[in-house]
Amino acid sequence: MLSRATASMDGEKKSQFIFGINPVLEKLKLSPREVIEVMIVGGKTRGVLYSIEQAAKNQGIRIRYLESRELERLSGGSKHQGVVAHVAPYSYSLFDDLLQALPPAAQHDWILCVDGLTDPRNFGALLRCAEGAGVRYVVIPKDRSVGITPIVIKSSAGAVYSMNICRVPNLRRAILALKEKGYWIVGLDVRGPESLYQRVYPEKLVVVLGSERAGIRPLILQECDFRVSIPMRGKIASLNVAVAGGVFLYELVRQKDQG
Repeated sequence: MLSRATASMDGEKKSQFIFGINPVLEKLKLSPREVIEVMIVGGKTRGVLYSIEQAAKNQGIRIRYLESRELERLSGGSKHQGVVAHVAPYSYSLFDDLLQALPPAAQHDWILCVDGLTDPRNFGALLRCAEGAGVRYVVIPKDRSVGITPIVIKSSAGAVYSMNICRVPNLRRAILALKEKGYWIVGLDVRGPESLYQRVYPEKLVVVLGSERAGIRPLILQECDFRVSIPMRGKIASLNVAVAGGVFLYELVRQKDQG
């Protein structure tokens, strides 16, 4: 994993509550030192909640047993699955470190850039799919875009903890820096002139996705080396960004596996 920026660099909260079985398990497994406290629904624990309880005990992390309504309050009314963890806020990876970590030789190495997505559940679902497809690096803009919130973490099933996510002040400059590193830039655009299935993709690739309402901003779109679209056969004109991103990323997986 890359180096992390200081937690409060963006003026965000000094700590946060994450919730759900998979996010808490992943946090305990990958960065237990950032877990302040684990809160489990009262009563005898069993199954996965017992595993979480034991993992926290083994790390010397404080455990509290609360009623379900207290966990619901801490999770902001979201589905908590009987467990909430008080943790240090998510720390983003440093983009300069990403540039230095990129392999110099050509190999399959995909970077996901997400422009202007504001729906936390959609973003979390996209990250879950991207991690499953083998994406290690994600770049998002600091402004007009959702960050890594507890809802994003829950929707990603904790996948955010296995990825390097960079938050940059200028997404266009970040894309230009990746171009200088030999990466090709492809934009998934509903108005793209060719189907995503008509092209063989280069090994070093940046995949750019936009918001559902506005798509990729023109300023970013003009930096794309090519634009592709998903062929739609029904009456619906487009897919949500998590589904669209999954379709595209797994086409990359298919091409990679077939050599």
